Amino acid sequence: MRGLTDSGRGTLQAAFTAVAVLAALALFVSACATGGTGARDEGPAHTDSVMGAAASPTPTPSPSKTTHVDAVKLVKDDPMVSAEVKRGLKPCVADEYPIDVSYGELTGGYSDDIVVNVLTCGDAVGVGSYVYREQGGRYENVFRTEEPPVYAEIDRGDLVVTKQVYEKDDPMSSPSGEIVTTYIWASGRFVKRYNTRNDYSNAVGGDESPSS
Repeated sequence: MRGLTDSGRGTLQAAFTAVAVLAALALFVSACATGGTGARDEGPAHTDSVMGAAASPTPTPSPSKTTHVDAVKLVKDDPMVSAEVKRGLKPCVADEYPIDVSYGELTGGYSDDIVVNVLTCGDAVGVGSYVYREQGGRYENVFRTEEPPVYAEIDRGDLVVTKQVYEKDDPMSSPSGEIVTTYIWASGRFVKRYNTRNDYSNAVGGDESPSS
């Protein structure tokens, strides 16, 4: 090799370079032939895993238990409601009936129970209070009281019935007191739990001035 001229050494180096390039090209072609795609092989797999986590099902909220009903029809079709209350259940103005309706859980059924109060048009005195419970796709009367003035409400899962107490000569707007009775649902019926009597003061609204 000592006998090589400068031009010979240059030719030899160029040949070595060409061989190295051809070898690298052969390795690249071999990799492509085996189906490798470099970094792109990892890309879709990573994306799929992220999308799979993001596509987890969103919890569906439970449907409401409340099903609004025609309370007027419910009362008028109820054989347990007195004929007197049904006769008085007429519109006060246009098609507005004197009736209050509440929905809530009282008896632990699948659907909300319905509390209906029938009132008078003039002074909104409660003439009848009823509780309806859904059974077999229809509502059945499970509580009633028709001793006016009366009003029933749902209070933290209990049925609370308030009756105004009138003494002799009490005007309708000023009862002497009230009796509040709390009922709970037990063994398929409402059972009295608490009974409270509240007496109102007769001094409220008096004209006398306090003595100095």
